[in-house]
Amino acid sequence: MMTRQHLARYDQGAIKGFRTLSVFLFATLAFLLVSACAPVGPDYVPPEPPSRKKWHTDLENGLRPRPVDVKTLAAWWTTLQDPILSDLIEEAVGGNLDLKKARSRVREARARRGISRAGLFPLVDAAGAAAKFRDSETSGTGREANLYSAGFDAGWELDVFGGVRRSVEAAQADLEAGQANLRDVLVSLAAEVALNYVELRTYQHRLDVAQANLNSQQKTYDLIRSRFEAGLSNELALQQASYNLEDTRSRIPSLRRGLEAAKNRLAVLTGQPPGALHDVLYKRQPVPVPPASVAVGVPAETLRRRPDIQRAERALAAQTARIGVATADLYPKFRLAGSIGLESLSSGNFLDAASQLWSVGPGISWRIFDAGAIRKNIEVQSALQEQALLDYEAVVLVALEEVENAMTAYAEEQLRRERLIQAVRAAEKAELLAQDQYRAGLVDFSDVLDAQRAKLSFQDQLARSEGTVTGNLIGLYKALGGGWSALGKEKGLKGG
Repeated sequence: MMTRQHLARYDQGAIKGFRTLSVFLFATLAFLLVSACAPVGPDYVPPEPPSRKKWHTDLENGLRPRPVDVKTLAAWWTTLQDPILSDLIEEAVGGNLDLKKARSRVREARARRGISRAGLFPLVDAAGAAAKFRDSETSGTGREANLYSAGFDAGWELDVFGGVRRSVEAAQADLEAGQANLRDVLVSLAAEVALNYVELRTYQHRLDVAQANLNSQQKTYDLIRSRFEAGLSNELALQQASYNLEDTRSRIPSLRRGLEAAKNRLAVLTGQPPGALHDVLYKRQPVPVPPASVAVGVPAETLRRRPDIQRAERALAAQTARIGVATADLYPKFRLAGSIGLESLSSGNFLDAASQLWSVGPGISWRIFDAGAIRKNIEVQSALQEQALLDYEAVVLVALEEVENAMTAYAEEQLRRERLIQAVRAAEKAELLAQDQYRAGLVDFSDVLDAQRAKLSFQDQLARSEGTVTGNLIGLYKALGGGWSALGKEKGLKGG
């Protein structure tokens, strides 16, 4: 138990300790004024993307040059007016494993930024010890004694030339690149879910087409067989009707296989095991119909919006800052160190003012020879910056290419679908005419077979084309950078 005398002696020691700490803080502030100079290395200047005023592709067949509606692009899948698709995208945002991994990388980058920022502040360690020791009789007194110690050690490497500030700048840019990558995963995920959903509905439509033709050809085969049994037709016509029927029947297994694969893929995209969505997707639904027109805006809007371009630009900013980190190693390092504590051979006078010890003072170190390693490292970081700039320029070019190709694909497939609609109408009429003329004995049965095969082919191509039109629209929305803002806001994925 401490006596009043012990407390008084402790108070006097504390006063002296605070005076010592004040000296330490004053010296620290003086060094802070010195460390306020601008950090070494190049200051980052964002690159200017190409400023094209319009797209190269002719805007026709549903494409419009007017500005993109931000809300429409943010939730582009709602333009397809399919509640099941919207629910699947929502499930994917909550359960997709790639998206969870991207979120984890953002958390990692945020923590690394915190580590870099910690370098701007002093380090303080607290330590205490109690030991019993004995001197050697041959070299000392041979006596036994106790040693008690406690105190604080502080150290601060002052960021005079900005190496730590550049590392914080790089860590901040890395965090922003991670956030842009998360947004890019969102864009890709929404598009991939929608594309697989459209593929599933397309397979269902193609199965319906195949089954309808199979039923029609089955009736034709039954008719030919009855005519053959009655002696009104030859065996050649019967065998032709048979192989035509079996050819159509052989298409169905591959279509079912594709349908099952699309269902399983959608389940995995939503973070569920294969088969989990079969009940939800069992009922047949038509392929989602795209809107009558799509606004595509101008190239500059797309380049500002696409998260992969944002990610590449932030990676360039981070690498530029790392040149400054490497450059700071060319200069001396200034340190401020201090300690304050108590040390005594007896616990009774451990808190006395006489037991105090302290030290404070600056230090400096400067690497004067390293065989050029620091300058080579600066060259390495500069070369990496050049590569990051080239990566950025490549991403910009690929983005423009993707939009141009997506617009062309969407417009041209619209034309192809219109032609196929006309072809299907003609094929259906031709098949009816061939059936009637065969019954009247005006044409051979081979004409009926040709008409049936043509009808099946054109109907199947039309079913695929309808899915392709919607799929190309999805690809266009993805190329325009749509989807991440709405999904990010809903799931709390935005922000630093």
